[in-house]
Amino acid sequence: MSVLKILALAVLISLGACSGTKKGDMATDGSLNGDGSNPAYISGTSLENIEPGTQEELVAAIGDRVFFDTDSSMITSSAQQTLARQAEWLKTNQSISVVVEGHCDERGTREYNLALGERRANSVRDFLISQGISPSRISTISYGKEHPEFLGSNPDAWGKNRRGVTVVTN
Repeated sequence: MSVLKILALAVLISLGACSGTKKGDMATDGSLNGDGSNPAYISGTSLENIEPGTQEELVAAIGDRVFFDTDSSMITSSAQQTLARQAEWLKTNQSISVVVEGHCDERGTREYNLALGERRANSVRDFLISQGISPSRISTISYGKEHPEFLGSNPDAWGKNRRGVTVVTN
């Protein structure tokens, strides 16, 4: 992946993280908006200026992440809705491959969180496959607790870091 693509991805992830969510918006189902909606997409972004089949389109149109409960790799009902939309997007963009990143909060050992992150990434992968996406288009990686998106030792930060992120690789 080129440096420009990595930089663009970092900017998009930052924008997605700041897309109108505020402290205290975490719902019990793992969605940050409290209404089952995925907060990762950039609200108010016009899709007409976004290149189709890109990470930017995925983030803006659908959302690139789902959230998990503590010590869990089970896909929640709100996560199922987001992943079903991701699967439809992938069906529309047949040439796209993705990597699913599994992330955890800071609690627990490095080894435990790497294993949990792997289970989370595989749960997302398995769901996308169940929706008709070819396994050859989806790879996984676990970052455990090594790449927190939100700093802090509190329930708000922990909830935002327990995530699976779908990243376009081509």
